[in-house]
Amino acid sequence: MTSVTTATVVPGEPGAPKAPAGPGNRARGGARLRPWLYLLPSAAVLVPLFGYPIYMLGLLSVFDYRQAQVSGGQPTRFVGLENYATLVGDGRFWSVLGQTLVFAAALVVATLAVGAALAVVLTRAGRVPRLLLSLAAMAAWAAPAMTGSTVWMFLFDADLGLVNQVLGIEGFNWFYDRWVTFGVVGATVVWHSFPFVMVTLYAGIQAIPGSVLEAASLDGASAWQSFWRIIVPMLRPLITIVVIQSIIWDFKIFTQIYVMTNGGGIAGQNSVLNVYAYQTAFGSSEYGLGSAIGVVMTLILLVVTLFYIRAIHRNGERL
Repeated sequence: MTSVTTATVVPGEPGAPKAPAGPGNRARGGARLRPWLYLLPSAAVLVPLFGYPIYMLGLLSVFDYRQAQVSGGQPTRFVGLENYATLVGDGRFWSVLGQTLVFAAALVVATLAVGAALAVVLTRAGRVPRLLLSLAAMAAWAAPAMTGSTVWMFLFDADLGLVNQVLGIEGFNWFYDRWVTFGVVGATVVWHSFPFVMVTLYAGIQAIPGSVLEAASLDGASAWQSFWRIIVPMLRPLITIVVIQSIIWDFKIFTQIYVMTNGGGIAGQNSVLNVYAYQTAFGSSEYGLGSAIGVVMTLILLVVTLFYIRAIHRNGERL
């Protein structure tokens, strides 16, 4: 008697028969391709718009490209990673990078604190005060950075500034000391940035079911306890997105610093990385070295952007 052994074939293993290409498989393949098709119109605009400048930035960063090369007096010389090696050995670069990171971190914390506080105020204010606060915030958000910086400079002017007149002091220069200057510029940046945080968190708070907060109130939770133990945990995905977006904005700040400190302050004491790159490229005509600084900034922001995209993806899954 002959015994027949039946082997169990697991799909996907070597030797297993391939599944027929039926309508179901084609539908799944089409579903995987559909998101990429939706991205094609945006990619057709954004890739040429951003791809070519980034390509040229990286290309210039590996050449010795100065005013002599721009005017055609000398040939362009390929130097490889020499510009990046110059940055690594430049103490000024590391000092400005550290100053930029600290300043950006302080701006993110201040913007989040002001925006979150005003978002809570909006939920408790009456209709007219809420409308006035929203209009004032939108005006600050819509104001061009150049215009806002000029107005704040006039407010803190040593001779004619309203701030000195209100405080009763004469001739105090708010743009002489490094940290006082950073404080004034930081206040200007927060004034421009907090409306985004306020509106985003206000919308998130409004989406929280009232029954949840009412149940916490019946259990004896104070307004402060409800905020930290209920509102903040439920808004964590939104807060993550707001924080990462603020990091991107504040890290590449340029206009407020350049306008209010006249190009970086006394002896460049208030320079940030964006201003330093501009001065290196266009002030010293070191276009290759300035491009290398731009590449470093782009890589740092790319890492932050990846966290941003991941946070958005997680937020979409939770919603």
